[in-house]
Amino acid sequence: MSATVVAVIGLVVFFLGYRFYARYLSDKVFNLDPNAEVPSHTMQDGVDYVPTNKFVLFGHHFATIAGAAPIVGPALGVIWGWVPAFLWVVIGSVVMGGVHDLSTMVLSIRSKGHSIGEIAKKIIGPKAFVAYMVIIFFVLILVLAVFLLVIAGLLIQYPQSVFPVFSLMVIAIGIGLLIYRTNIGLGPASAVGIVLMAVAIWWGANHPYPMPEKTVVGSAKQTWIFLLAIYSLVASVLPVWLLLQPRDYLESFKLYAGLALLFIGIAVTGPTIVAPAIRLDVPGAPPIWPFLFITIACGALSGFHSIVSSGTSPKQLDNERDATFVGYGAMIGEGALALGAILACTAGFKTSGEWMQHYASWSSAAGLGSKLTAFVDGSAYFISSVGVPLHIGKTFIALIIIAFAMTTLDSACRLGRYIVSEFGEQYDVPVLQNRYTGAAIMAAIAYILAIGTYQGKPAGLLLWPLFGATNQLLAALVFATITIYLVKRKRPAWLTGIPLVLVALTTVYAMIWNIKSYVSAGNWLLTVIGAIILLASFVLIYLSCGSYMRAKKES
Repeated sequence: MSATVVAVIGLVVFFLGYRFYARYLSDKVFNLDPNAEVPSHTMQDGVDYVPTNKFVLFGHHFATIAGAAPIVGPALGVIWGWVPAFLWVVIGSVVMGGVHDLSTMVLSIRSKGHSIGEIAKKIIGPKAFVAYMVIIFFVLILVLAVFLLVIAGLLIQYPQSVFPVFSLMVIAIGIGLLIYRTNIGLGPASAVGIVLMAVAIWWGANHPYPMPEKTVVGSAKQTWIFLLAIYSLVASVLPVWLLLQPRDYLESFKLYAGLALLFIGIAVTGPTIVAPAIRLDVPGAPPIWPFLFITIACGALSGFHSIVSSGTSPKQLDNERDATFVGYGAMIGEGALALGAILACTAGFKTSGEWMQHYASWSSAAGLGSKLTAFVDGSAYFISSVGVPLHIGKTFIALIIIAFAMTTLDSACRLGRYIVSEFGEQYDVPVLQNRYTGAAIMAAIAYILAIGTYQGKPAGLLLWPLFGATNQLLAALVFATITIYLVKRKRPAWLTGIPLVLVALTTVYAMIWNIKSYVSAGNWLLTVIGAIILLASFVLIYLSCGSYMRAKKES
């Protein structure tokens, strides 16, 4: 099958989804009003609540929800064949992921920018709050801990990325000051930032800065983990306009360029997909259903997005109509990135034999290095067809992965701070409502999980197998909350009701399957934590069903 044809089909479906389905949701389902009051204006504080240009906010939101996940998930998911991965990414982004993200954002901006857990308390009932928050807190802590480990490893593996990654922070602060504290305007400020970012990439590609093998903190990896934890804490308490927002906005241009080069390279080379269309006999792999749908999350549907769509982004929306462009549009952009990852990992190999060797078994493909190697090498090969030297292409793609992982790291710490603060408000604990306390709690727990070990393995990585099913369980619960909201307002609830049933059945089965495998392996830590999360999910499903029946009866 021609990779070019597959790319065109996917991009056309994305365009049609945004052009028609997103408009239907905005106009007919939610009746978005550009003149309605929004939290960024009514609660403006210059730190978290900041009215923001929709293009700047799109870049921030896109970078936050994307990270490395829409690359890593598809890079492993193609092990079951390129057709299931392609269909799930394309259809899932349009009818599930985009709906999930846009709906959550709308509910949040109509609830003072509160988290989905706080929103569920109002829609489902107070008992739903604790169960929701347990799941959200676990998801955020895992993301923080694992990304500390992953980014530290990548900075060691690609020392040429160190200068561009950290110089961008300084550039972003300067651009933030230009946009919000001068009259220079968004266009000129963006141009300055892009030029400086390009110079930083050029310099870094030729001047690697490896971390010494030993420092006062410990090994090179321990030192990077410590520095990244400190960075995530500081970044999460700074005004959002000063670092996160302009940094993510500038980072998005890097991804736009990478995606453009990738798809142009595919068009120029006209490669053939050498991976099998469907492959069910993968040695050591779990069954394709339900695990394809939790392996590929970001890029199709991800519960983590609901935390962002009811976290930093709704506090910055300038008006309700911008939610379509930012919420649904960013999800479509992430779907395009996942599509590029699928093609890079299935058409970036010269022969089917090379592909089968790389994806010989689940264990050979499941490692982070194996997944990233397939994507980096395949993407660099396509980009080289448009004149970019292969080694520069590999550096550029690796830098995109690291930079976007960084955006998820500091945003997750900020989102965790919001969750801790809402806990403090719920139970009247003033110290937890302090933003410095909340950020310190999140960064400290993540740091301990990243450097701590259990049974000889990093504690964060040991717990990571629980993330996939938990993440998609959260998406199902969000769909339940949105469905009840629509029923109460006599809006078409089938738009979220159908995804709710499909995702709930898939992820509950996946979690039960995982827990059974943990019991068989004698892994009681994962068994207990998985059981707690599953129990919290069942409580929320029970409460949601009761709330749905009451809402149906009232309407």
